[in-house]
Amino acid sequence: MNRRRRTSNPLTVIILLLLIGGGIYINQVVVPQTPPLFVPTPTPTRSPESYLAEAEQFVREGKFKQAIQVYQTALLVNSDNPTIYLNIARLQVYTNQYQAAVDNAGNALVINPNNAAALALRGYAQGLSGNYLDAEASLNQAIELDPNNPVPYAYLAEVLALKSQSSAGDPDALNRAIELSRKAQSMAPNALETHRARGLVLEFTTNYEEAVAEFEAAIAQNPYISDLYIYLGRNYRALGDYPKAIRAFTSASTLNPTDPLPLTYLSRTYFIQGEFASAIQYAEKAIENNPTDPYLYGNLGVMHYRRGDYPRAIQALRLAVQGGTTEDGKVVEGLPLSYWPISEYYYIYGLALARQAQCGEALLIARAVMETVAIEQVSVANAQEIINICQQVAEGSLPTPSPTPEP
Repeated sequence: MNRRRRTSNPLTVIILLLLIGGGIYINQVVVPQTPPLFVPTPTPTRSPESYLAEAEQFVREGKFKQAIQVYQTALLVNSDNPTIYLNIARLQVYTNQYQAAVDNAGNALVINPNNAAALALRGYAQGLSGNYLDAEASLNQAIELDPNNPVPYAYLAEVLALKSQSSAGDPDALNRAIELSRKAQSMAPNALETHRARGLVLEFTTNYEEAVAEFEAAIAQNPYISDLYIYLGRNYRALGDYPKAIRAFTSASTLNPTDPLPLTYLSRTYFIQGEFASAIQYAEKAIENNPTDPYLYGNLGVMHYRRGDYPRAIQALRLAVQGGTTEDGKVVEGLPLSYWPISEYYYIYGLALARQAQCGEALLIARAVMETVAIEQVSVANAQEIINICQQVAEGSLPTPSPTPEP
């Protein structure tokens, strides 16, 4: 009881108070600001502007498919921007993705139903895909909303020009296309869309030299659109300048290597020059790009026939005319008899059959051609030739078919 109590050390008290205060500070301030352990640190999100700048750079370089991918990524962070949808749709038109272009222009119209640019682009894509009725409606609506914009006039001129060459049956379409192309030209003489539409109208009115000038002017503004080279090549070919036509079609194929159309034009151009081996080579390459297209088999069959290879001509043309399954299992839908070029596939098929003494089917084809495309003098003349050959077969005067020529 006489032991003296120890007094508190002031220094110890101060240290304890500091430790307590430090603990409170860490718990209240430091811990809330510290990220959880083992959780990845978030990366900064790219701005929409950076995506647009990247896509525009791809466009300037002619890399349209890469630009489309970047624009689509931009939509993930800015889905309410109609301009992005229109940029995608325009590039899809340039790369022959017409239905996708219709859909993306439609997405822009969901955001703003009165967007004249979206209506014009949707109508243009509809027309290029052969939907002329809806195309005219969309383009006329765009013109009503923005009558001072030359682009819808040029688009409508091009659509009507294409319609005039189709089976849609509008005899006045080309005249309207001429008028609209001139209107677009008066409003914007140097616009790519004006040069393109005007060139197509001039081609379809057989003014090939003027059409060449228009398409070359359009290519000078944008050298990465494959269709422009196809149009240019067609007009060079019509002028008989086959080397320039071949260069143009080759450029189109280089820009869009999966498109069978420039390869088909190359095939026909070599065929005109009598270079059947090259013609067949490009015809077969076109089929590799689209193995279910009956038109491509029809073209190949014509090449084989002109070379005198009747069995191979029959094999290809039967797929074009009747349809069937290819050796690698691709299903081809046959083409109902109609005007050129389908009529050509039919009478060449009939001629090949007749020269192989298969006259039962050949005579049926001759009769169908005479009845269905009676206004085509060349088709009727070839149908009569089928009959003449079969008459010789019946009389035993037709020489025995020679073996299949070597490729």
